[in-house]
Amino acid sequence: MTINEKQDEIIAEFSEFDDWMDRYQILIDLGNEQPSLDEKYKTDQNLIEGCQSRVWLHADYIDGKVVFQAESDALITKGIIALLINVLSGHTPDEILNADLYFIDKIGLKEHLSPTRSNGLLSMVKQIRMYALAFKASHKPG
Repeated sequence: MTINEKQDEIIAEFSEFDDWMDRYQILIDLGNEQPSLDEKYKTDQNLIEGCQSRVWLHADYIDGKVVFQAESDALITKGIIALLINVLSGHTPDEILNADLYFIDKIGLKEHLSPTRSNGLLSMVKQIRMYALAFKASHKPG
């Protein structure tokens, strides 16, 4: 499934609910479904700067694709990183770097987050792109 297909799927799921309490529940459920991150990856190096709660993001480069794992100590934040991973994990560095993450605005996520969570969201996206950029640079053909 392409990044845009995944985004469209998320938009469809969120559009079924008008009430933001229901939408927050989707985020919490997503966070709870997220597999726990192995303790060995819960390091300061994997902590995302700029997030109010603690968010660890780990990336592996497998068969030309970037695979992300993450965890947070806050339920809604865990749901937000789960959404981002759902959309971007398992894609090539170029696909991740060129992705227009339109679903964030379409589901109203940014406008319904507190300013600190909104900054955290931007930090998560930035960190995911930094990993993609690093893998792209270190795995150039030839």
